[in-house]
Amino acid sequence: MAVADGDGRLARGRIWLRELASRWTGTRTFVVSAALLFLLLAWLGALHPFVALVSFAVLAGIAALRVVVTGETAPLRISARGEDAGASILGAGRTMMALLQRLPDPLIVVDGTGRLAFANEAAEGLVGKVAAGRHVATVLRSAPLIAAIESVTRDGTPRSIEYAVPVPVQHNYSAYVAPISSEAEAARKLVLVLLRDVTEARRVESMRADFVAFASHELKTPLASLSGFIDTLRGHAKDDPEARNKFLSIMADQALRMRRLIEDLLSLSRIELREHVRPSDTVDLLGVVNDVTDGLSPVAEQCGVEIGVTAPAGLPKVPGDREELAQVVQNLADNALRYGRSGKRIDISLERAEKGGRPYIRLAVRDYGPGIAKEHLPRLTERFYRVDAAASRARGGTGLGLAIVKHIVNRHQGTLQIESEIGEGSTFAVLLPLASQ
Repeated sequence: MAVADGDGRLARGRIWLRELASRWTGTRTFVVSAALLFLLLAWLGALHPFVALVSFAVLAGIAALRVVVTGETAPLRISARGEDAGASILGAGRTMMALLQRLPDPLIVVDGTGRLAFANEAAEGLVGKVAAGRHVATVLRSAPLIAAIESVTRDGTPRSIEYAVPVPVQHNYSAYVAPISSEAEAARKLVLVLLRDVTEARRVESMRADFVAFASHELKTPLASLSGFIDTLRGHAKDDPEARNKFLSIMADQALRMRRLIEDLLSLSRIELREHVRPSDTVDLLGVVNDVTDGLSPVAEQCGVEIGVTAPAGLPKVPGDREELAQVVQNLADNALRYGRSGKRIDISLERAEKGGRPYIRLAVRDYGPGIAKEHLPRLTERFYRVDAAASRARGGTGLGLAIVKHIVNRHQGTLQIESEIGEGSTFAVLLPLASQ
């Protein structure tokens, strides 16, 4: 009797295993497809390998638990009826398409003729929303990337390249270009292009190198002065109160200069790091100008300079970062005070303008000082470029103010214009586009 019971349990176990295997057939297809998908995403770098492994394990566990506990596999089972099989395949295709659309990096597929067959949502900013069917050369406009796509189409060898898009603000991209080895699509020679924006990483590398080069050059003089004065105060001037006070005053000026230089370098580095990111706020530019001029009033009074502000009523707002736009006004006004104070007046004006059929707000800062020779104008926004280096250092300038202005204006999609005549002063104007209504 015990043997019969054992045989019965064994037979029931075999039946249960066969039923489980038949149920697992549809689920297995899903699990294998998910494994291939996560493997592809990890290989392309769209997902971290650990994240892909954990995600697959969770999906596989849910699918297996679903078979064992409920036996419900209808959405995953391929039915004997053709319409159910077609619906299952169509659903899987839609799921795959939705996953590709949600990838954070731009992904496009190009056919053998060089035309776009697919572009996900992240790629729309590069190729446009209606790019399907257009030749890749008309939407990407990058010779290195086009050459890589053509080479992969010819020989089927995957390639990785880096290229830069210089306008309107330089972006750096890393591109992985590979053939899609699907037998069903072999005749079309589809090529996968996965892009990654590496602008921030390249900017960090560039800023690190620039900071070392510029800082070491500009800090050398004040550090040498401080070291020399310290040695003098330790030596024959240690018992000379008059010399000591004079040297301490010079040392304080040099330390202040180094502090300004470091602050401007750090400010410039932060601005360059975000230059490719468009501001999302709107700013009342007249309010910014009034705040800056109020803060400069004590300095202007000491210099005997009058600051005038003119603006029409109802001036619209501009898209921008208020702190950065205040820095633009501050730097331009500081320059006017340093180099144009002999004119005894600074005019800051705001007005509507138009360029290329697009409305702008024009911010202009004019001084009535000695002016700048025309040969210097194209280089004024270069780092540490000075018309008169000695005079600039004597007035506390770091040579970075206009470089900071240029990069802030670039981030705001604006334009910096400089006009000057010897003996007639200088005008620094910034054109900023209006916010969308």
